[in-house]
Amino acid sequence: MVTDPIADFLTRIRNAQMAGHRIVEIPASNLKKRITEILYDKGYILKYKFEEDNKQGIIKIALKYDPSTKQPAIQSLERVSRPGLRQYAKPADFTRVKNGLGVAILSTSKGVMTDKEAKSQNVGGEVLCYIY
Repeated sequence: MVTDPIADFLTRIRNAQMAGHRIVEIPASNLKKRITEILYDKGYILKYKFEEDNKQGIIKIALKYDPSTKQPAIQSLERVSRPGLRQYAKPADFTRVKNGLGVAILSTSKGVMTDKEAKSQNVGGEVLCYIY
């Protein structure tokens, strides 16, 4: 049993990139699906597919690598808020990730979104992870 599914999601992507895999399969949930959509919208992954099975479903993610250097598009996946210590932030307190080059993913009352979207809608929430 996994106690922190978001940390498991990030670790599976991190491990697959370090091993040089093209596709990674992750057990699905609505939160993980939304995080995957954000990764795709920001250009960190090539494509994704949600597959249904008789249980919870599977997310298949095609990882993105630089064609010349073979380096992964995602340099770092960092879990911020965790079950033992939740981290919350107001729109005024959002810190820039990698000097504006990265993305913070937040869980807000209006759904899961990036820090820039949350700031434009003036909502705060739980900071799930930093990606750059």
